[in-house]
Amino acid sequence: MSQDLSNIIPNDWHHWSKARPTVVRALAGGLTNNAFLVESADQLMVLRINSSISDQLNLDRAAEQQALQAATYSDSCAPLVYCDPHYRYLVTRYIEGTPWDKNVAHSLEKLADLLRRIHGSPAIDAQLNIGEKISSYRQFIDKRASYFHLLDTLQEKLPQLIDAAYRMGDKICLCHNDLTGGNLIWAPSDKLYAIDWEYAAMGDKFYDLAVLVEEHNLNQREQNSLLECYLNRTVSPEDNQRLELWQLIYGYLCILWRGVQWSNQTQRSPEQGRYIGKKAQQLLKGLSAHSLS
Repeated sequence: MSQDLSNIIPNDWHHWSKARPTVVRALAGGLTNNAFLVESADQLMVLRINSSISDQLNLDRAAEQQALQAATYSDSCAPLVYCDPHYRYLVTRYIEGTPWDKNVAHSLEKLADLLRRIHGSPAIDAQLNIGEKISSYRQFIDKRASYFHLLDTLQEKLPQLIDAAYRMGDKICLCHNDLTGGNLIWAPSDKLYAIDWEYAAMGDKFYDLAVLVEEHNLNQREQNSLLECYLNRTVSPEDNQRLELWQLIYGYLCILWRGVQWSNQTQRSPEQGRYIGKKAQQLLKGLSAHSLS
């Protein structure tokens, strides 16, 4: 059944458009929010309607607004057009392009260039606190879930890894924290941009690198190439250890995030519940193989 788009445009559209925008189409890909391509005066924009469970997902919309302003300055994102003061929706420019593909020539170099732009952006107020985010996620996961005992086991093992990752860190910088496939756009100008900045905060740059390695299934050669391009030097054993720590931490956060999504569904999918349990078991095996566990 096609989606009714007649009531998508907010009533206060005049704050960000001279003429009433029209909806071109719904945009696919978002797991949390609903996004639409809209047009006004021959200009294309993206209207994103924020998720009703933003609080449960520990999303800081004020921080996202700051991050977009900073990333607009560093030419790392689709420029911010308007942020609703009540954080119900957001409007950005539309960047036409294709998803980033690791198999395209020079793709890792382009990715490293984007990371340097993001991490060189002006600072914002919000800082990623892993412990607080874990506590927030766990608060909104149904403790009756069949996989919850696995989360408790993971929770016992993670703190020492988090402490080790922080000890290996250097100065914090603006990080996107969600550089998944759908959030990387390769523009016709041959420049790479990041979209969907709702998880952005000041943090460890290796967290962004860990997200990229995990989400794009980078093999060891690709991982080393990305690190060398980004760091502009030979990769050290400490770099690899630091990256591995953040990969494990990111894996845990992803499991918790899925648990929040599952717990807040009206009709919970048993298949999704089993998938969360499977990912938790896989992470436990990965932790057992790690030297700090």
